[in-house]
Amino acid sequence: MTPSVGVVIPTRGNRPAQLREAVAAVLAQDHPGGLRVVVVADTPDAEPAAAARDVAEQVADVASPDRPARLRVMPNLLTPGLPGARNTGIAACDTDLVAFCDDDDVWLPGKLAAQVRALRDGGEFASCGIEVEYAGRRVIRLAGASTVTAGDLVRSRMVMVHSSTFLFERGSLWVDETAPAGQNEDWDLALRAARRRPIVQVDRPLVRVRWGGSHYATRWADRIAGLDWMLARHPELAGDPRGAARIYGQLAFSHAALGHRREAARWALRTFAARLGEPRAAIALAVAAGLVSAPTVLTTLHHRGHGI
Repeated sequence: MTPSVGVVIPTRGNRPAQLREAVAAVLAQDHPGGLRVVVVADTPDAEPAAAARDVAEQVADVASPDRPARLRVMPNLLTPGLPGARNTGIAACDTDLVAFCDDDDVWLPGKLAAQVRALRDGGEFASCGIEVEYAGRRVIRLAGASTVTAGDLVRSRMVMVHSSTFLFERGSLWVDETAPAGQNEDWDLALRAARRRPIVQVDRPLVRVRWGGSHYATRWADRIAGLDWMLARHPELAGDPRGAARIYGQLAFSHAALGHRREAARWALRTFAARLGEPRAAIALAVAAGLVSAPTVLTTLHHRGHGI
């Protein structure tokens, strides 16, 4: 029997054209088991019912009677922010499986069918390859494997294990709403899933992930808080030299972007101590010294389908 799937799409309602495209791409998936879409309006500054009405108007022209799916728009009923919005959507689903899609990303044809088939072989959480789109350029990011373990996610954040690729058994996992400003909630969820059982990876690009429009990208203080939260929540991250060096290098870069030269230098030294060849430390020191700006670094990396 083909499982039913509920797809949770959180939105602030500030990019209606992209939201419509995201919803339309989900509804266009070929899935005979029943497909339901829950769009969660997460606009803390607006009255919840009004926010949901505004978002509903944005996607009113997307659903059509001939599509075997239900489209529901509702306000975030839990903690304001992305984690609470995701959990609001999960709670609203009565399906066998739950999937996530960000409101600026697009599922490509065959995404859902391929992942459902992969889960039939015994998995409970699936991801897939992605196609990173930035400034008109698209770069494919694959895992190079059919499974992703907790150890893999400790050594590397693995950008292709992206929230918009997640498909998992409803009720098996919830998003941690204590994540500071919603930072790293998806990495934390994937790590917890992989500890239970290796993540099933459909290693071909089935989601187009759009970079450049996210409000998370350059909120450096929030990024620092999110990395500190991950280190406290997952002590094993500091035990793997490669993984620790990556995180320490990101902390060094974030402090450098904020102009915290002393903190940037301190974290750069910790990065070198963990792994001498980690490039983020040198990049952070260059930003701290004023040799290059943080936005320039990010733009260069994003053009190549990578982040800091």
